[in-house]
Order: sequence, then C-alpha cells, then structure tokens
Amino acid sequence: MSILPDEATFAEFKKQCLSTDNWANKYDKYGMKVWVESPPADKGNNVARVHKIKCSMKIDDVSAATMYDSYDVARLSANADVGYYSWRCAKPIKNRDVVSLRSWQVKGDEYTVINFSVKHPKYPPCTGFVRAISILTGYFIKPTGPNSCTFIYLSQADPKGSLPKWVVNQASQVFAPRVMKCVHKAGQNYPEWKRQNSPGQKPWLHPEQSTLPMMDPGELSIQRADSLENMDESHKVALQDSEDSS
Repeated sequence: MSILPDEATFAEFKKQCLSTDNWANKYDKYGMKVWVESPPADKGNNVARVHKIKCSMKIDDVSAATMYDSYDVARLSANADVGYYSWRCAKPIKNRDVVSLRSWQVKGDEYTVINFSVKHPKYPPCTGFVRAISILTGYFIKPTGPNSCTFIYLSQADPKGSLPKWVVNQASQVFAPRVMKCVHKAGQNYPEWKRQNSPGQKPWLHPEQSTLPMMDPGELSIQRADSLENMDESHKVALQDSEDSS
C-alpha cells in the first residue's frame, strides 16, 4: 500500500476544512476566525495530547494562486516531497521538530496542500528537540474573486507532551492569528519578490523544475505517536509561573 495521499485523502481534508460541526470558535476578528476541536481534558490542568485547530481568513488583496505559492529533503513524486522542520517554543516548553510528507493538488480553482509525519532513515529524533507528530495538517485555498480568496489552515497534531491549558489557549487566540497575518503579508509581498527572483521557477506547478533528489516512498513509513517518548512539561510551566509570581 502506497504511503502517498490519494484522492480520498484530499477530499476528506477539504471536508474537514469546510465543516462547522464540533468546532468551538476561539477568535473572530478582522476577517479571521480560529476554531478548536479537541477530546475532553484529562485530569488536572492538562488537555488531551492530540489537538485540532482550524484557521480561516478572508484575503481581499491576494489571489488564490499567489497564496498557493523549510528544509526539503527529497522528492517522492510529481506532487509530493518530504522535509524536515524545526521550531522554537516559548520557554519553558522544549523546542519541537518534525519530519513530514507533503503533497499538493490543484483541482479546478481550488488549491490544497496536506502533510503528515513520516519516519525517515536519515532523520531520527535528535537531541534538544521533542519529535512532534503531524497527524494531518494543511491548507485549503479557494478564490472569491480575481484578486481575493479564502485561506483555511487546519492542523491535527500531537506535540508529544502534557501541555497546560494556557499553552493551547494561547496557540488558538494569539499564535494562530499572528501566523495567519504573517502568511497574508508574505502573500502581499510575494508577486514583486518573485518577479525579481527566478520568476519562472515554480516546481510546485511544474514538477520537472524540481532539483530535489528522488526518493522511493517505500523507504518511508508513517510516524506513529506511540513509538515516541512523551514529554511531561506541565511541571516546568508551573515552576516558571511560580518564579514569575515571586
């Protein structure tokens, strides 16, 4: 069975992006909305480990094609590659990293990008980072006019750690809107930047332009959350809180 996403995977992702069932709205300002869907909280001050967040933004000055426009490791097919990503977390939470398979689809006037965690033989978990799990993350972009679109980001992820409620709340109410604004700004600046930087080089639309080495998808496997170490960081946050209040 191929590890590469099929038509049903893209269809299911689109369905989740457009669904309004079982989503709690956490932010609704300036044409941007953020929803959270998560299982019931566990005992204590921690929330369930798998978190699902969805962000939607109405963009009135950037086309869908522009918005469609890391560390890439290898190409798997004409519309799929694998990459390594790492990011810093606010102290005292440990930094995270992830190896993910990314695939994209252009269907009519709709653009979809999805990714999920995989095991790569040359990129095992490394010191200094907690290996997070992307169960299914991506973007769905649909035009609303010649120079406007709706941009939806959806992520179902396991950060591999017992995180306190304030971390999840801040992610949905502060970090997610901030990231969406940055994405919007990048989209605004992209056309002019691209005109000056290899304007015809767009391997996501023209796969023959890709310079990444080819890799057999059979060398990859799905990264299961239960095969990685869980990191209980709730006590670190509590310690930080006590230090801040002293």
